[in-house]
Amino acid sequence: MKNFKIKSYCKINLYLRVIKKLNSGYHNIISLITFCKLHDVISISKTNNKSDIISFSGKFKKGIHPKFNTVYRILDLLRKSKFIKKQAYKINIKKNIPHGSGLGSASSNAATLLNFFNSKMRLNLSQKKVKKLARKIGFDVPINLEKKNTFLIGTNDQILRSNRKFNLNILIVYPNLICSTKKIYQRNKNLSLLKPRSFPHYKNKKFFIYHLQNEENDLEKTVIAIYPKIKKIINLIKSQKGCYFSRISGSGSACIGIFDTIKKANYAMKMIKLKHPKYWCVVSKSI
Repeated sequence: MKNFKIKSYCKINLYLRVIKKLNSGYHNIISLITFCKLHDVISISKTNNKSDIISFSGKFKKGIHPKFNTVYRILDLLRKSKFIKKQAYKINIKKNIPHGSGLGSASSNAATLLNFFNSKMRLNLSQKKVKKLARKIGFDVPINLEKKNTFLIGTNDQILRSNRKFNLNILIVYPNLICSTKKIYQRNKNLSLLKPRSFPHYKNKKFFIYHLQNEENDLEKTVIAIYPKIKKIINLIKSQKGCYFSRISGSGSACIGIFDTIKKANYAMKMIKLKHPKYWCVVSKSI
């Protein structure tokens, strides 16, 4: 087995509505999700060691536990399920996506590796089986199995995919705060009265943007209550020329802004960096 390098893409929640809390501790949510070109890079090869060698590099390598991470859990799950043999692997993940930011980097890493093993190791697992395994790692892992625009209906983990491209210009601002998804959901009291529905259809991009502008992230108020600076970042992004709207992605702390042109998104990033040089900012396109 040669050294493989695979891309693990960034997830963006364009909006997120919390419907209700379930007895399992999870929540029913409605969310429209896209993926952007920002990605972690996973390098994987076989090793003669008796155990796996898992390492992290890149800007956001700090704070990831060497054992309690999604990469380790995927390997452990595949071995316990007897889908891979005792062969050990050397895996490095170059972290270009901040973890604890609501951008789904850990879930994306797990899903990408699961797809890799299923295809390259010829596990021949059905999509249903792969999704079942992914669900054991985390709620967001099945979402990351396909890099298509995705709509969560809110019941029974139903995921709808679309081949239609959104072609969004996305500014991401990460204020170096790690948000605990569990903590945010536990404290959240904002529930939506929306009912599950089909994938939102739109006549053109103008109509689609209007639809997004009239949605919101129900977790945002909870995140702002804990981290007041998030509101200031959202308002700062909104005030930039060409910004359609701004809100947090997932459970935060990353804030996103959708712009009418990539040029204006880049200009906004420069302005925000001048005001907050310690914040991490990037401009990307949706896939």
